[in-house]
Amino acid sequence: MDSIDVLIVAATVSGALFLAPTAAGAREPATPHQVIRDFEATFDVHPGEPTNHARAMCARGEFVGTSAASMLTRSRLFAGHPVPVVAQFSVSGGNASSRSAHEMALEFRLSDGSRQHMAMLSTPVFAASEPLVFNEMIKAVKPDPNTGEPDQGRLRDFLDSHPDAFAQSNFLAATEPPASYANSAYFSIHTFRFIDADGRTHFVRWRFIPDDGEQRTPASQRVSTHGSSMEERLSERLRRGPVRWDMMVYVGESNDTTDNASIAWPEGRQHLKAGTLTITQATPGIAADCESARFDPLIVADGIALSDDPVLLLRSPSYAIAFVGRLSQALGSPRAVVVDR
Repeated sequence: MDSIDVLIVAATVSGALFLAPTAAGAREPATPHQVIRDFEATFDVHPGEPTNHARAMCARGEFVGTSAASMLTRSRLFAGHPVPVVAQFSVSGGNASSRSAHEMALEFRLSDGSRQHMAMLSTPVFAASEPLVFNEMIKAVKPDPNTGEPDQGRLRDFLDSHPDAFAQSNFLAATEPPASYANSAYFSIHTFRFIDADGRTHFVRWRFIPDDGEQRTPASQRVSTHGSSMEERLSERLRRGPVRWDMMVYVGESNDTTDNASIAWPEGRQHLKAGTLTITQATPGIAADCESARFDPLIVADGIALSDDPVLLLRSPSYAIAFVGRLSQALGSPRAVVVDR
């Protein structure tokens, strides 16, 4: 394994805490506190500090659903009326020059006062099929104190024993990073359930396709700044007008996995346009709207439900721990809230 592979795996893990923190594995317990603790030890993050997304963009806009989607789900999100949206864009680990996953998180504020959250990556699959594997990955990429890099032997042993971890890293290795947040597609990663007006369940995954088209940045054009280029590009693009993505929903078939985010569904699955997201303004940094949102993908409104994916099901407790840390830091006292570790 060469250095770029090591960096890809490390970047994948550092970004995954925001979009897929986990809590318990199928083989033995791995509590949310343990995942946070191991993450802090690996990446030298301490209680009260943000566990990820030191650099981000907080944005606002709206979403308008389609009648086609309303045939699959009774969610108010697809009633055809504009729904206010708070969004956060970021790069895993904050380094836009690396082959890291890009992230888009959304909070939809529905007319009945409920919230629908989505937390998405620019990769179609995740790096682990179960919580314990993710926690083991965090340990595997811990830098050696003498070299500052992961131990190649330990990392190789992990990858040899966890072939599912290659799915995301292989995608990142083979794909140049998006040229801008506005030029990236974003994937749900996990399977969710749409519940229609008759109570029937439809297993779905979704992706947001940019109206500006997907564009990649060759290695020769990448910058070494930590996220600022992506922020500047989105700000510049918004000065020319709103940025839009179409939400495409893919309907699973009986043989499609619903509990393993490391396996992609075939591209030929039935799909439909479920709505359009329009972003009209963005501010560098984690603004108040984004700080309060938390972007917990377990927050779903009526008509959308969780699947049996063990990584998805155990994300919320770890989100709560990370949020407490960010909140206590914002209040000026990193240790104002004591978290049982």
